Amino acid sequence: MADKPTQLIGQSGPFLDAVERASAAAALSRPVLVVGERGTGKEMIAERLHRLSPRWEEPLVSLNCAALPETLLDAELFGYEAGAFTGAVKARPGRFEEADGGTLFLDEVGMLTAAGQERLLRVVEYGELTRLGSTRVTQVDVRVVAATNEDLPRLAEKGRFRADLLDRLSFEVITLPPLRARREDIRQLADFFGRRMASELGWRGFPGFTPKVLEELEAHDWPGNVRELKNAVERAVYRWGEADRPVGILDLDPFDSPWRPTGAFAGPAAARAGLPDISPPADLQQPVAQPANDPDGDAPKDFRGAVARFERSLLEQALAASRHNQRRAAQMLGLSYDQLRHCLKRHNLLAG
Repeated sequence: MADKPTQLIGQSGPFLDAVERASAAAALSRPVLVVGERGTGKEMIAERLHRLSPRWEEPLVSLNCAALPETLLDAELFGYEAGAFTGAVKARPGRFEEADGGTLFLDEVGMLTAAGQERLLRVVEYGELTRLGSTRVTQVDVRVVAATNEDLPRLAEKGRFRADLLDRLSFEVITLPPLRARREDIRQLADFFGRRMASELGWRGFPGFTPKVLEELEAHDWPGNVRELKNAVERAVYRWGEADRPVGILDLDPFDSPWRPTGAFAGPAAARAGLPDISPPADLQQPVAQPANDPDGDAPKDFRGAVARFERSLLEQALAASRHNQRRAAQMLGLSYDQLRHCLKRHNLLAG
């Protein structure tokens, strides 16, 4: 893992509790398991565990277990000898040997193969490993920090993760709260990312955000957590492009576009899967009769008015079903956010 500045930003209780637990565990050369959703900062906690430990001058090596196919993961972790498999022209040490004396960070440890789990158990328990294609045992002194966004105890119950390995890895477990559980940190994080992007753009200062944008930042659920917030803020600052005015537009979905491709098997029904159904008003649900001798007899006299009432009713239902979350309402109706805003303005529904 390359050296880089670690920024753990926040003042909320759940976040500070996790950071304090990491600081306390850093001094011990015991395995630590870091649990959290994607984008919560598991890698930064691993770096903190290393930098505050007696091993801080030794290597900090990382491996994302989900980034490699099963056939290469074991070789990457434990190394191999020449001829161990097709393409193994010369011997190569694995990540454990590279981290000897230091710390190995294993991200997405739940993705390890059964054979990899067995080998990892032996290294954690005895500090011994055997390269692929070799019978010689190599001793290593490595502190393992593992991370996952899976429920490993449940995987162990289902036989998909070794219970004895879980016992070894979980000397200490640090669970990072999602951003939606630490909303009081959102403004501080947004200000930090905004200032950093402004500096990257060469601005003399950072003008901040408008109250509307701050409200949008705090109202969003951030399924991608701090990583998603960082992207949204930096994108908003660079797109805004005005160094002397507060950032006034926040685009939470960079894929939102009237021309967004839906793919061969996607469409309005797929886009709205799992969303509440919305229906036309009752007086418009009956088919319009069209008598042959009196084409105007039962037809609506005000076509435009009927269409407008129909459209307004759909908008009101979508807003009610989404609790006035306009992006979700747009998704229900198969519209882009900008298209929905245009319709709401036309029907004087924005104020509500």
